[in-house]
Amino acid sequence: MNSLFLSLTLLAYFGATGLWLAYFLAQREGYYRAGAWVMAGGLACHTLALIQRAWVAGALPAATFGEALLLFAWALAAAFLVLIWRYPIKILGALVAPLAALMVSGALILPARQGAVSPLLQGFWLYVHICLTLTGYAALALAGLGGVLYLIQERQIKRKRFGFFHRRLPSLSQLDNLNYWCLTTGFPLLTGGIISGSLFAQHTQGRFFSWDPKEILTLIAWLIYAVLLHERLTVGWRGRRAALLAICGFLVLVCTFVGANLWLTGYHSFARFLQQP
Repeated sequence: MNSLFLSLTLLAYFGATGLWLAYFLAQREGYYRAGAWVMAGGLACHTLALIQRAWVAGALPAATFGEALLLFAWALAAAFLVLIWRYPIKILGALVAPLAALMVSGALILPARQGAVSPLLQGFWLYVHICLTLTGYAALALAGLGGVLYLIQERQIKRKRFGFFHRRLPSLSQLDNLNYWCLTTGFPLLTGGIISGSLFAQHTQGRFFSWDPKEILTLIAWLIYAVLLHERLTVGWRGRRAALLAICGFLVLVCTFVGANLWLTGYHSFARFLQQP
C-alpha cells in the first residue's frame, strides 16, 4: 500500500509538472488551476505514505537518505501550495513540481532501510528538529528558486528583450517580495531547527555542538541568511543582491542536505540511526 501511495504521489507530481509547463507555454489559467489541484492530490497521497511509514517504523521516517528525501519533498510541496495562496507566483510551480518528483523518484530508487530504527531517532526534540529544519529548508529553497527567476527576468529587462520569457515571468517586484516572504518565514524555522537540534545533542551526546560537517555547513547557511535578513531590514537591500544571496544560501543547503549526509561521516550520518539486524 505504501508503494501505491508513493506511485500515485510521483504520478501526480509529474502530472503537475506537465500542466505547469503547459501553463508556462500557453499562459492558460486552466492549466495552472489543474496543476495546483493535481499537486494538492499528490501531497495528500504523499502524506498518507509518510503516515504509513511512520506507523510501521514506530518513528519518524528519517533514518535513511531516501526517507529524508521524502520528508523534504513533502515539505517543499506543502510550502509551495501555501506560498501560491499568499503570493501567486504561478510559474514557480514549473520548478517546484519536477524537483519534488525527482526527490520522490530518488527515494524509490535508493536502497530501503535495513535493520531497526535506533532509539536515538525517537526523541521528542529530534522530531521537532527534523520538522523545523526541513520546513525551513523548503521555504528557503523557494527563495533560492525565486532568486533564479529574478536574475533571468532582470537579464531580459537589461537587454531590453521583452519577448517570450519576459512576458511569462513575474515582475521583479513580485519576485523580490517572494524572496522577503520566504526569508522571513524560513529563517526563524531554520533557527528553531538549529536550537532544537542543539538541545537534542546535549541530551544524547552531552554537548550542544559537535563540529559535525553538517552542523558546520548549516551554520554557514544560517549566517548567509542572517546577513541577508539583517541587510534587508536595516539597509533596505532588495533586488539582485538579495536574489544572489538567496541562491548562495540555497546552494549551501543543498550541500548540507546531500553532501554531508552521503559523502561525509559524522554525527548526522544516516547509518548511525539504524541498528544491525
